[in-house]
Amino acid sequence: MTQQKKQWGAILVMIALFAMIAFVTNLCSPMANIIKAQGEISEVLAQIGNYGNFIAYLVMGIPAGMLISKYGYKKTALIGLAVGITGILVQWLSGQLDAKNSLSLVFTVYLVGAFITGFCMCILNCVVNPMLNLLGGGGNAGNQLIQTGGVFNSAAAVAVYIIMGALIGEISPETKIADATPALMIALGVFVVAFITILFTKIEEPEQAPVDVNLIKGAMKYRHFVLGILAIFLYMGIEVGTPTYVNMYLVNTPDLNINAATAGLIVAVYWLMMLIGRFVGASIGSKVSSRTMISTVAIATLVLVSFGMFAPTDIRVNVPGIDWATLSLIWAEVPIGIFAFLLVGLCTSVMWGGIFNMAVEGLGKYTAVASGIFMTMVFGCAVMLAIQASVADLTDYMTSYWVVLFCAAYILFYALVGSKNVNAKAAE
Repeated sequence: MTQQKKQWGAILVMIALFAMIAFVTNLCSPMANIIKAQGEISEVLAQIGNYGNFIAYLVMGIPAGMLISKYGYKKTALIGLAVGITGILVQWLSGQLDAKNSLSLVFTVYLVGAFITGFCMCILNCVVNPMLNLLGGGGNAGNQLIQTGGVFNSAAAVAVYIIMGALIGEISPETKIADATPALMIALGVFVVAFITILFTKIEEPEQAPVDVNLIKGAMKYRHFVLGILAIFLYMGIEVGTPTYVNMYLVNTPDLNINAATAGLIVAVYWLMMLIGRFVGASIGSKVSSRTMISTVAIATLVLVSFGMFAPTDIRVNVPGIDWATLSLIWAEVPIGIFAFLLVGLCTSVMWGGIFNMAVEGLGKYTAVASGIFMTMVFGCAVMLAIQASVADLTDYMTSYWVVLFCAAYILFYALVGSKNVNAKAAE
């Protein structure tokens, strides 16, 4: 019974961390609207928060795996939270600077803060995903527990867009980073509480292999793992690119007459779809294989994104939101193609857990360092967002979704072909 309590305590802590990751990470996309309000800012430059946050994964992914190998999951999580507290404070500081006379300094400080926070997100992801997979027992059961954590991850993402939309309201030249201070303080408070909670929580951890660079070489010998890290690289382009450019389209299309607050409520529907999808994924995760699950949602993504790109913009549908000032239900009219993009959240909901589960299956002692390598590839979000932003600058928002289609096509290939473990010798 004691062992069971200890394990459930560890599971609850990991799920809480999963939620925190989403809350802090998703601050970057609505912040892009604030960045654009500072002057003549391109789509590429507006996403500097996302770049800083996700490029940090490139730098920190493998070191984070090494930290786990040396210190274990609990101490590594504490290190990550300490780093996250620092990053949030730096982002807050950028909002206290004078943007009119020192815009470049504001951007630099904000970017540094996002970069430091990205270190934290990478470290926590390296802890959360393998721990939930291991605590669940691997295989379908491990996937089910990751999907359960994803439910809370999505709930936190929904909260971010609603909070940021309420804080920003109408975008104007007077809109500043300081307007997001309440959201940053919420993130800071959650980090501090999590640090104290984890510090006093008993977590029984699996024995780690000694820190050895050869572990990286060992993990990279597995074809399904190598193709899996490319899949997660491209997956980030779908998960973040889809709602980010829905948000940018709604706010920056005059004919729609939608302000940032309403756009935030609409984009929150995407994350609500992810929440619903993860509920479903968690309930069927022990019965349906990751390969079947990912194949199905990849095909659905291709269909929905294609429809969203080419659907007539004059055909409108109503999507729901909540006016938190009056606690009343509101409806916003958007093009039917935008609604299709929001439904993509149902598909991306299970992709992360399913891809991770397939990529690390059978890696044995290489699992911890493989998690670090896996997290390194999350910087694909920065790369794919930059590519999509460049396409949007050269053409328009809808055309930029060809980038998302390409990413979905590869994930379908990985689920059907690339995820099969063809290595004859199992991990020693």
